[in-house]
Amino acid sequence: MKSAGPFGEGAPSPAPAPASPTGTQPHARPLAGAGLSSPPIAQVAGEAATAAALMEVTEMLESARAEGRMIQRLDLDSIDQDHLVRDRMESDAEEMAVLVESLRARGQQTPIEVVAIGDRFGLISGWRRLTALRRLHAETGEARFATALAILRRPDSASDAYVAMVEENEIRVGLSYFERARIVDRSVAQGVFDSDSAALRTLFASASRAKRSKIGSFLPVVRRLEPHLRFPVSLNERVGLRLSRALEDPGFAHALPKALAQGERPDAEAERALLTRLLDARETPRPGKTDGKTDGKSPGKEPVSGPAGDARVVSPRPGLTLRLRGQGAARRCELSGPALDDDLLRDLEAWLKGR
Repeated sequence: MKSAGPFGEGAPSPAPAPASPTGTQPHARPLAGAGLSSPPIAQVAGEAATAAALMEVTEMLESARAEGRMIQRLDLDSIDQDHLVRDRMESDAEEMAVLVESLRARGQQTPIEVVAIGDRFGLISGWRRLTALRRLHAETGEARFATALAILRRPDSASDAYVAMVEENEIRVGLSYFERARIVDRSVAQGVFDSDSAALRTLFASASRAKRSKIGSFLPVVRRLEPHLRFPVSLNERVGLRLSRALEDPGFAHALPKALAQGERPDAEAERALLTRLLDARETPRPGKTDGKTDGKSPGKEPVSGPAGDARVVSPRPGLTLRLRGQGAARRCELSGPALDDDLLRDLEAWLKGR
């Protein structure tokens, strides 16, 4: 009885494969997809697609970094907090305490802004956040406070960096007039801007002309009195503008630092009160005047040399002094003061041409 072969019972067995000319069995053709590599052209195409995708991702990352859209984590030690002259001179202790507790509970929510300087980074904006993180790291030693989330900016010029710093503080908490004038003074002194008016127009471009004029009026106060004031940030607008006008009087400007040094100023309120008393004393008519005139130290006026009735001095706006001298064809008009900027001169020229 025949046994059933692999092709069924009684089915004839297939004929053996013919021998190869060498006497060996021929190689069987491999089946497609049986764990073999792709054809060379498919492999090349796949590698090209992968390289293109990686290049696209790299370009996107570089673009995001260059445009300030990428948040990076930087070591606190790599950030120079004094890269720019800071516009904010001091921080409110209560506000800083609130910020510290917020960072402790929720971590840093808003990145700071930095600029690359070699292998380090210079702070543009975010001074309060960086200060709070450093306090927390010093207090706790926790690794989560050893770094700061930061956006890398690439300002075209130093002036752009200063504008970014000022704008953030103006939006977030605002600056005092003294601090605003101080950053104008420092940026001009460092050569970032070539004049006070250029600094005012650029740093405070979104401010009204009247506000820029007031900031400019504080410049004499900053330049003459910063070393002598203990609480300059607390100097309010009214007292500051009075000081600016009074400092145009050389005698008062010379005597004021000594008077401040001799006065009691335990706090900001006491310093403002002392300044107010000194200004009131300057503007009070001297005893013995019977003709109704003052000695030129009334508000908005200052002593002027020359024959009686030959000169008149008025202050039409804060930081601007108008002197009228002479009579008839010899009459002369002089304008001076920190508010006499390019914008005002252009307006005055246009007004005169239209007369």
